Amino acid sequence: MAKVPLTPIGRPVDAFLDLESFAHVRQERAERDATLQANRAKVHAGWGTKYADRVHQKDKLTTRERLALLCDEGSELFEVGTFVNWGKSFGKVESPAAGVVTAFGRVHGRWTMVIANDNTVASGSWWPQTPEKIERAQQMALRLRLPVVYLVDCSGLYLPEQSRSFPGRTGAGHIFQKNSLLSAQGVPQIAGVFGDCIAGGGYMPIISDRVYMTEQAYMVIAGAALIKGAKSQHLSSLDIGGPEVHVAQSACADERVPDDRAAIAKIRAELERLPTSATEFYRFGGESAPPHFSASEIEGLIPGDHRMAYEADELLARLVDESLFWEILPDRGREMIVGVGRVGGLYLGFVANRQGLIDDPDHHGAKKPAGILYKEGIAKVSAFSRACDADGIPIVWLQDISGFDIGLEAEAQGLLGYGSSLIYTNSTNTVPMFTVLLRKASGAGYYAMAGMPYEPVVQLSTPITRLSVMEGRTLAIATYNTKLDDDFEIVTTDPAERAEIEAGMRAVEDRIERDMDPYQAASQMDTDEIVRFGELRPWLVALAEMAYQSIGSRRVKNPRIWSLHDIAALSRPRG
Repeated sequence: MAKVPLTPIGRPVDAFLDLESFAHVRQERAERDATLQANRAKVHAGWGTKYADRVHQKDKLTTRERLALLCDEGSELFEVGTFVNWGKSFGKVESPAAGVVTAFGRVHGRWTMVIANDNTVASGSWWPQTPEKIERAQQMALRLRLPVVYLVDCSGLYLPEQSRSFPGRTGAGHIFQKNSLLSAQGVPQIAGVFGDCIAGGGYMPIISDRVYMTEQAYMVIAGAALIKGAKSQHLSSLDIGGPEVHVAQSACADERVPDDRAAIAKIRAELERLPTSATEFYRFGGESAPPHFSASEIEGLIPGDHRMAYEADELLARLVDESLFWEILPDRGREMIVGVGRVGGLYLGFVANRQGLIDDPDHHGAKKPAGILYKEGIAKVSAFSRACDADGIPIVWLQDISGFDIGLEAEAQGLLGYGSSLIYTNSTNTVPMFTVLLRKASGAGYYAMAGMPYEPVVQLSTPITRLSVMEGRTLAIATYNTKLDDDFEIVTTDPAERAEIEAGMRAVEDRIERDMDPYQAASQMDTDEIVRFGELRPWLVALAEMAYQSIGSRRVKNPRIWSLHDIAALSRPRG
């Protein structure tokens, strides 16, 4: 009977790192983490206390108060899309988090995707990127088969920007297609309707399995003002589509309740009726245990300067349960680490980039930089990814990559072909994949390591993530290549021309540096969430539980029959 040979990894910090350097990096992290917390607080405030007070004056709860009531007391909310539309203005106003909260939350112990219009931001209107954000959350729920709760309080499109959120493949109408796909796959959907639900806001809850309406809520294709203009009828929106209509007459809703608190209680009761989580079964006799080395130490392990190395094994030792890990093919493709560990008692596959210099087996005695994909490492990752998919093991990709190897030898070795094999593998995997951009996520390496275009269920960034094709300085050199010599020095002797070239190169470099900022990526939905290094372990525990929660939606092999054992057996030296 095959056994998962988890072995201890990691060392105390002072055994491999200068403590002064460790403390310095932690201080740098603390400053960036403080900025992250301040930015989150700004988003969470919506349009501020003035608008929260308006909600309370209507005897309603704010969206975040509803979320606190919905989720289990003391449980952590894992929000995604916090910084969508960050830094963008629409006329004279902003749309914090695109006016909608999307988050994983526990309800009666079951992980649930919650999609909630922020009623302090233009009455929960849909802004540019609001539909895409809702659809992204629906897709996460579909991939993980998590029940979806809609807390609907939406006055429809923010009309001054309608052209940017209404049409197109991912426009507002695509939300309803996602509603339909979730329903077709048997994913439970429950809606609470709390206020103005006009046009798309009225459509969103209808396909849900249960719909609850408060006495202040209404769902209408068109509100009273539009009907008055079109048909000269003097009616209120409650007359047109309130609970008296949709519960008692149209049957578009199931039950009317007096207020927000009663609706939340009903939704919680519905979720309690669902089957319990399968995570305990899929722990295969194991239990959740913290790493032997504290996960909080990660804050001091990874330097902010992407050119400085760190030990990726030590990062893993602070993520996996009891710091136990099974590395697969440890002597091949040394630039890559692939293997299995438990997180929260559940098996996850890990793919991580080593950093620094490693031995070059093709050139005796030589070294080569890690953080780059070479032929053997690519082949190793492809085989591991396929095996995890065959065995039903979710995969975590820990990216810190500069790209693929380049040059005559790389092309002769067929890196294009090996890379294509890896891309095919990651494109066709059915197991949940989660991607973490630790520092640099560059070029085609970002794609190969299951970046966003390859549809990981969730992609996380850190406050020091740099997502780009190439660095700003490199791109500046490429842009002004004809003005430079072989040492990348400006060739002209004309002072005015030299000053112009220098200014141009600085402008290119500065623009790329701004584009690589993680908040920029999060604002335009090129990553799902920015998290502190100290939050990585809790996030992975939550994602592991979500990946294993559902029963019967995907194949999960018991560890005795993993194909990973075959790879390990065939790669073991003889004698």
